[in-house]
Amino acid sequence: MNSVIRVVNARQHNLRGITVDIPRRMITVVTGPSGSGKSSLAFDTLYAEGQRRYIESLSTYAKQFLERMPKPLVDRVEGIAPAVAIEQQAPAMSSRSTVGTATEIADHLRLLWARVGEPFCTNCGGPVRRDTPQSSADAVIAAGPGRVQIAFPLPATARVTHAGTVENLRALGFVRVLLDGTPWHLDELPATVDLVARGEVLVIVDRLSSDPGQSGRLAEAIATAFEEGEGIALAVRDSGRLRFTEFPACSVCDTPGAVLTPALFSFNNPRGACPVCNGFGATLEYDLSLIVPDPDTSLDDGAIDPWTKPRYEARRRLLSATARKLGADPGQPWRTLPEVVRDTLLHGKTGRFTGIFPFLEALEGKRYKQYIRVFLRQYQLAKECRACHGARLKPEALAVRVGDKSIADVTGYTIDDLAGWLAALTLSGSARQLADLIIAEANARVDYLRDVGLGYLTLDRQTRTLSGGEAQRIALANALGSRLVDALYVLDEPSIGLHPRDTDRLLALLRRLRDLGNTVVVVEHDLSAIRGADWMLELGPGAGEHGGRLVYSGEVNAARGTLTAAYLAGEKRIGIPSLRRPVDGPRIAVRGGRLHNLGGVDVDIPLGTLTVITGVSGSGKSTLVYDILYRQLERRLEGEHSAKTHLGESVGDVTSLDGWQLLTGVVLVDQTPIGRTPRSNPVTYIKAYDDIRELFAKQPLARQRKYTATTFSFNVKGGRCEACEGAGQTKIEMVFLADVYVPCEVCGGTRFKREVLDVRIQGCNIHDVLQWSVDEAIRRFRHQAKLGSALWQLQQVGLGYLRLGQAATTLSGGEAQRLKIARELLSAQKRSGRKLYLLDEPTTGLHIDDVRVLISVLDKLVDAGHTVVVIEHHMDVIKRADWVIDLGPEAGPNGGRVVAMGRPEEIAKVKASHTGRYLSAALSEPHPE
Repeated sequence: MNSVIRVVNARQHNLRGITVDIPRRMITVVTGPSGSGKSSLAFDTLYAEGQRRYIESLSTYAKQFLERMPKPLVDRVEGIAPAVAIEQQAPAMSSRSTVGTATEIADHLRLLWARVGEPFCTNCGGPVRRDTPQSSADAVIAAGPGRVQIAFPLPATARVTHAGTVENLRALGFVRVLLDGTPWHLDELPATVDLVARGEVLVIVDRLSSDPGQSGRLAEAIATAFEEGEGIALAVRDSGRLRFTEFPACSVCDTPGAVLTPALFSFNNPRGACPVCNGFGATLEYDLSLIVPDPDTSLDDGAIDPWTKPRYEARRRLLSATARKLGADPGQPWRTLPEVVRDTLLHGKTGRFTGIFPFLEALEGKRYKQYIRVFLRQYQLAKECRACHGARLKPEALAVRVGDKSIADVTGYTIDDLAGWLAALTLSGSARQLADLIIAEANARVDYLRDVGLGYLTLDRQTRTLSGGEAQRIALANALGSRLVDALYVLDEPSIGLHPRDTDRLLALLRRLRDLGNTVVVVEHDLSAIRGADWMLELGPGAGEHGGRLVYSGEVNAARGTLTAAYLAGEKRIGIPSLRRPVDGPRIAVRGGRLHNLGGVDVDIPLGTLTVITGVSGSGKSTLVYDILYRQLERRLEGEHSAKTHLGESVGDVTSLDGWQLLTGVVLVDQTPIGRTPRSNPVTYIKAYDDIRELFAKQPLARQRKYTATTFSFNVKGGRCEACEGAGQTKIEMVFLADVYVPCEVCGGTRFKREVLDVRIQGCNIHDVLQWSVDEAIRRFRHQAKLGSALWQLQQVGLGYLRLGQAATTLSGGEAQRLKIARELLSAQKRSGRKLYLLDEPTTGLHIDDVRVLISVLDKLVDAGHTVVVIEHHMDVIKRADWVIDLGPEAGPNGGRVVAMGRPEEIAKVKASHTGRYLSAALSEPHPE
């Protein structure tokens, strides 16, 4: 077997025909400036080739997809293994996907409850029992000595005709029956008896004494009764009868119970899902706050929002007339109307008028029309299911307990709490034997999740609420749980979203993958993660067309003469500002911020500063910045917030919020994609493409052919290729793999008609221009002031290497965020006022040298009079801040408090602060620029 994976002449994207050896069964880190070609090597070449090798090992049916998959631009890859990619991807958006289901812990818990769970009656709470032949025999013996008849009720399915029934019983070896307590031989039945029409008919299996010595015979007779009596057996004595059933039933009230199977405990299976909410844990209900969004508005001004739509003008007139008829003024605010009037207008019916709630409910019958579904959804909120109270499961499933807990109780635990519960769980001998393997597998997955710093997540948390970094770390934990051997793992910056405290645990996890016999390739910029690798590949020396070359390959501690090596050796560092901005002026004061694990925090944000929010993962940073600060400022500055509450987005509460009056706006710059199709690209996002199209439309050939700027748009008909509708690509559905895009066969990926490509600027057509990098476009358009200014902002945020027409779907979250910063910088030139900018880990995807550029950009925003608030773990950003707010001390319920607040030097002195410990070390280093 090869000791290395050899990549020969890789030319994907900006790779310059590099040849490189990657040691097998080692951790190799791929680093270099942003845009230097790291992902092109790791994912577009290594992973793509590994995926092809994997498909080649599958069936002939699977191999047909190879011809449709784009082949990496590489001569060959030797020694490649089947590859697993763990990327920074948006988590699953289905509300049915939870942390428990995504990590397979839920599967093990369902199996545990099915095997050792103790069911209880949903009617009276008594224990539910399921009889066995032996347990039933023991019960008969325990009832005392004496003669006993073992029988079973004649099933309805066995009653055909009287004669036929008698004949069938004889054929099965049964010759006696009990009718109203009286035994009869089948040969002696009175002529008036009809077994088919008779009510209860008990077929006698055996007659014997209930002595302990007869235990085996009793059990055998009861087993026969179960088999022939469809699971029911009776032990009949002169003093009464005992009833046994193979089916679960309450031992107190005889209410039937459910058969315990894993499906019973799955909310994604009809057998276990709550019948009211279908396993979602919530039902959509019409909500008054959405129907009457502003109680200070009058009926005439549209207080009842659904009837403000143009199609309901007649309803509005009827509404006003009904209000007058009820003695109310439709011109006065909704909140001042008498309660009886409001109730009638909402729920009542008078004459031709129907209240808004019954009106909306009546429209439910037309939900097959899309516009009706969209209309109704605007006024519905997902509210906790009244039947299962959010547990998602049937009452029968929730009535089963392990260690006095239902499965819903345990799925509400955090990963850390679950580890403690599993360790403390005590079971009886036989139950312990059944559960040992299940618990061991569950513990292994719990340990992996804790090792990647996700111990604060609850099992019932929906995966759509996770960040990209959290989703990636779940995928990493799952990879360890799969225990693959001799595979190639390719990871995209797994340290993203991790506090420095958790980075060591992440590295230990990667070493475990390696020690299992796997090859691990990590695209990474974090210096501590790079130091923890066995081998380092650095691409560069620059970005885009200035990158794509291999500048170093070797052991990490031997690296010399490269950009990353300079930072590793301490020859280059990001310095501490010689003078921090004043923080004793006006400030935003948040008092009593409450949501999720934040239980009433008080924070101050000095205006005109760079403020950094820090803390371990799950400590409440995003809740404070997004759900409380951003939403509350939106509501005050713009009149309403943009949270989609009907889709479950939360809005935090505050006791008070001061200082917002000094702001003219609040801007959230997050890492959500700028577009979800190949049509969206950097130059359209910053509105610079309009200027490029105008330039092409002014060319002599374009004017001669009467082309307009619209002709050069790929989003509307005219000059675009209609085969791909201007996308330049067509989507191929891969059935069992992710869909892939291939160049359009008509235009060859140029997006435009052939005649439109005849128009040229500086010898290049519109397609060629879209292939230019931002850096090249700035040089070529140096005489176009407006266009050059827009492109210059992209260059300033470190995106000079991006192609103008690069599809938004290929951009990382960090690149998307920096594009948004560039657009804000551009708009800041045109507008005055003081804004508050909120950013979430803007260093994502940035080499440490690019972090220096980012800090310069943030400083420009602050120096222009704005305030910047950043969620960040990167110590080089934190040490450059004017003000730091550290949340914690831990994650989840053990976090949500302000551990420290002040200057970086003050935070470094707080012993209770995890951030302070690492910040102290960063501030004490020598700081050459």
